Amino acid sequence: MTAPLHPDTVAVHSGRSDLEGLGVHALPIDLSTTNPLPDIERGGDSYEAMATGGRPPADGSLVYARLWNPTVARVEDALAEMEHAEASVAFGSGMAAVTAVILAHTNAVGKRHVVAVRPLYGGTDHLLGSGLLGAEVTYCDPHEVASSIRPDTGLVVLETPANPTLDLADIADVVRQAATVPVVVDNTFATPVLQNPLDLGAAMSLHSATKYLGGHGDVIAGVVACSEQTAEALRRVRAVTGGLLHPLGAYLLHRGLATLPVRMRQQQENARRIVQWLIDRPEVTEVFYPGLDGDPHGILERQMRGTGAMIAMRMRGGFAAASAVTSATTLFTHAVSLGGVDSLIQHPAALTHRPVPPEARPAADVLRLSIGLEDAADLIADLAQAFECSRAPTADRPLSARTGPLRSAQRGPLAQKGAARR
Repeated sequence: MTAPLHPDTVAVHSGRSDLEGLGVHALPIDLSTTNPLPDIERGGDSYEAMATGGRPPADGSLVYARLWNPTVARVEDALAEMEHAEASVAFGSGMAAVTAVILAHTNAVGKRHVVAVRPLYGGTDHLLGSGLLGAEVTYCDPHEVASSIRPDTGLVVLETPANPTLDLADIADVVRQAATVPVVVDNTFATPVLQNPLDLGAAMSLHSATKYLGGHGDVIAGVVACSEQTAEALRRVRAVTGGLLHPLGAYLLHRGLATLPVRMRQQQENARRIVQWLIDRPEVTEVFYPGLDGDPHGILERQMRGTGAMIAMRMRGGFAAASAVTSATTLFTHAVSLGGVDSLIQHPAALTHRPVPPEARPAADVLRLSIGLEDAADLIADLAQAFECSRAPTADRPLSARTGPLRSAQRGPLAQKGAARR
């Protein structure tokens, strides 16, 4: 029996099984918007199959790019393999993916209620709360899922690590509480390199593929890994709403997947070094990063293979200090988004989480860092000079209970030996 391939190998080779038959080595791009029909009957059968969420018949036609595209299908196969899923469905953005998931599991099946575990990405939180999709939402903490489920609940939405404060939730426990209700996990921060929600019982693993999966800040995309049955429902929504990922975006996304494990390793190592520096800075009152609390519930150890490359921090001096820091960095680009090869800094309450109700909005003193591939010492120096420019008080202060020795998950390709040193 052949041994399973290492995740690094899967990232490089997944979604490329048809290339040899095509006689090519690099990923091809099919930009066709329409395709020849073999005859009326087979053309019609092909259209019906794909418009209702199925795959193109072997003896049929791809008909029209809104229904199916070979370049998009390859990256879907790749992500499905990386996420240990039967299938995946790619969309034109992460929010298009979220929209399709909500529609396919609420109004489309006669269930309007959604349970959403906070904190969530601001766009997802706002979409659910806006009522635009006809869904009624109950927001709750991870331990309140069971008590929030109703007979008309069609979906549970969870994000872990959560945006922006990196809160960890026990996926298996949320799935247990949800019982027969499908759980979708936003896996954007962790990526399939660090976490596989379907292995823990989730029905879907959702990514804003714009972030780590693409990794270079040049493609907007969303992907949902799931069962083939769920994929059919999502493809049907995609077909009728026009949410297909453009072939050029699919090509860039697929190319980015090949280097995802390597990028995540280095970005995580950079993040760990920066975290250990931040927890001693007088300008910072609290640092949010997986493992800083010692992982008392064992969630990090059970479900993740590393701590990731996202950091959040609270600035002494409040919003004024936070604003000054974002304006003073030179290597960190002041911009939304995350997961690229270059480091970014942003203020969640003023930007990505601005539409979120005040009670769920991040505090005004919180900044979020996406750590890239630059030298860690250079990034630390950039933050140091930005802190100086913020003119925050420098008196000693007690560290938050959440800032302490850094614990890392010790499994998988990103496992580190020992805790990071200060």
